Amino acid sequence: MTQTDNPTQHGPGAAGPHAVRVMAVSAVAQYHGVNLKPEMLHHAEGVAPAPRDLLAWARSGGLLAKSARLSWRRLLKLSDTGPAVLLLADGGAALMVRADRVRNIVWLRDPSIAREQDGVPVDELRLRQVWSGEALLIQPHLTNPRDFRLGFGLIFHLVKDEGRLIRDVFIASLVLSFLALLPALAVMVVLGKVMIYRNVATLNMVIAMIVVMTIWETLLNYARRRLINAVGVRVDVRLNSLVFARVIGLPLDFFERRQTGAILQQVGEIQKVRDFLTGKMLATMLDLVTVAVMLPVLFYLDATLTWMIIALAGLCGTMILIFLNPVRRAYGAWMAAEIRRSTVMLETVHGIRTVKSLALERQQRELFDKVTAEVTVAKERMGNISNWPDTLATILEALMSRGVIMAGALMALVEGRGNMGVLFAFMMLGGRLARPLANMARLIEDLEEVRGAIGIAADVVDSRQEVAAPNLGARPEIRGAIRFDSVDFGYPGTRALALQNTSFFIPVGCSTGLVGRSGSGKSTIARLLQGFASGYEGAIEIDGHEIRGVNLEYLRGQFGVVLQDNFLFRGSITDNIIAGRPGLTLADALHAARLAGAEEFVERMPEGFETVVEEGSPNLSGGQRQRLAIARALIHDPRILILDEATSALDPESEALVNANIARIAQGRTMLVVSHRLSSLTEMDQIIVLDRGRVMDVGPHRDLVDRCPVYRQLWLQQTRHMESQPAAAPVLAQGR
Repeated sequence: MTQTDNPTQHGPGAAGPHAVRVMAVSAVAQYHGVNLKPEMLHHAEGVAPAPRDLLAWARSGGLLAKSARLSWRRLLKLSDTGPAVLLLADGGAALMVRADRVRNIVWLRDPSIAREQDGVPVDELRLRQVWSGEALLIQPHLTNPRDFRLGFGLIFHLVKDEGRLIRDVFIASLVLSFLALLPALAVMVVLGKVMIYRNVATLNMVIAMIVVMTIWETLLNYARRRLINAVGVRVDVRLNSLVFARVIGLPLDFFERRQTGAILQQVGEIQKVRDFLTGKMLATMLDLVTVAVMLPVLFYLDATLTWMIIALAGLCGTMILIFLNPVRRAYGAWMAAEIRRSTVMLETVHGIRTVKSLALERQQRELFDKVTAEVTVAKERMGNISNWPDTLATILEALMSRGVIMAGALMALVEGRGNMGVLFAFMMLGGRLARPLANMARLIEDLEEVRGAIGIAADVVDSRQEVAAPNLGARPEIRGAIRFDSVDFGYPGTRALALQNTSFFIPVGCSTGLVGRSGSGKSTIARLLQGFASGYEGAIEIDGHEIRGVNLEYLRGQFGVVLQDNFLFRGSITDNIIAGRPGLTLADALHAARLAGAEEFVERMPEGFETVVEEGSPNLSGGQRQRLAIARALIHDPRILILDEATSALDPESEALVNANIARIAQGRTMLVVSHRLSSLTEMDQIIVLDRGRVMDVGPHRDLVDRCPVYRQLWLQQTRHMESQPAAAPVLAQGR
């Protein structure tokens, strides 16, 4: 085969075979709308990436990926699943773009040659010469965490994905239903034949059969419970993963508007939904198998009694339907009270230092007792309302099992119908049938409660996501030039604009300060730049790219951000500095800590960089936490560094240490510093002065002091004490 007709060969100028594998995986990812970041592909230096490295790379982009050895027949079946990566014997790769089962050929394309869009047709014999059968199969997630809506449909989909386990559960249930018939039939034989004819041999055979059947029933019940538990665990893992992805995909202002306790309580309702579908719902569905097997036998034994059981079950369901609306309202009131109690508890725990410092324990106890009383009243009311249908259902269930048997005995005595063996058999089977029918009627009530839980959880989970398609968007090379062009922005629920016709330019590598009175728009600029809000007018560009068209995760990955109040995770200092970024080591953490001025205090700690930061970081001072946060922002060498009041919590010594390192920190990157302390910005390349959302002036410190009244006033307010000290000295001298 020549290069023209064989996409597995590479001519002059084409990429090497190992690079082609990377191109192939990237091409398949792009086909599914995912742009894989090259820096996320990790493999040993100077060594071609192994298939497991390529699979991990694809998974880092949110794709499903696995390797497989495929026969020719299985390869032909991939025609409708998108392109597949075929790993070739020479270390290269080819893309199988489509297949024709009728003509028994596949189309292959060399990912390094863009002009071969349709590929080259290849038959089995020619492909086997260069392909050993190994392929990488890459697909998008069947349930995109940003696309689904919380409801029964989603969870049924998750349960359906466990098709093999569900099939085994239903087979076990079917066998158990048939085994349940045998004891009743055996009793019927014993009473109808053995007791009359005193046939000991038949009795022994029946006893042996019951013993064997009991053993089998026990083993099958054990196996079925194991399978049901496996289904529940798998569904729980996938559901929680999807829900967590949705929660962290919510915009920042959602968490700022909602109380944390309310969010946690609402999301916690997901557990009720999962327990219902993999517990009561699945058990009831399995009971349907029992009903389907037993109903024909019961109709054969006595049609009249069977119809009585069915009628009572229908009456039970109708009665429960009558109580649905009151139960729904009572459940909603109870959950609203539970959310209020959770909110009080969480706020008290989070603010425990303030509570104890201000001696607010008694007030918080009284508040908690008040909301607990509301929960108690609401729960008691719900229990009283739901008790009525449960009580009536219990009566009807008793009539289905015991009342029907008494009716059968009465008919046998009065009308002479049936015999003792048939009556006992019906009694045993009728009891096994009455319980599933009553459970199905009660399921209506449980279903309504779960529907309420779904509504409560969906209020959070189904809220508008921050990004509709997180894998899409451009990923341009970022150097650090920032431009705001006539930007207007206002926060939801407020009339005044936070930014009005804001325009400025920050060149690549420029250190820029943002100053102004409180509420002037300094932090708003930092928020907009990071893509925390997109509802602005005008244009915000980085290196000429409007940020609304840039992939959001990629965009934020170009920033290093240090806030006024930074959160440290529970774990070692090294873990907090690296913050889970792949490929970074202790050496990187040491370098970042040195830049941030954190190395000296970390090395004084008993465990050094392995010192564990406790929850809430009580074992660190405010200045130490801030320096670790600066190190965390610097460790991945961001193109743009944002310090939003980053030194406000530092003591003078720590602040001086960080400011002394600013020149080194800013080297090679654009730096944006939001600060109220103008003394820390005097060496900035430029300072942007804001007032009520407008840019008043832009320039270096000396020029602004001379020409900008707003900046001059701020500077004089902060340096007045320095000017008054010399004037006060003679007065003090005279006093002596």
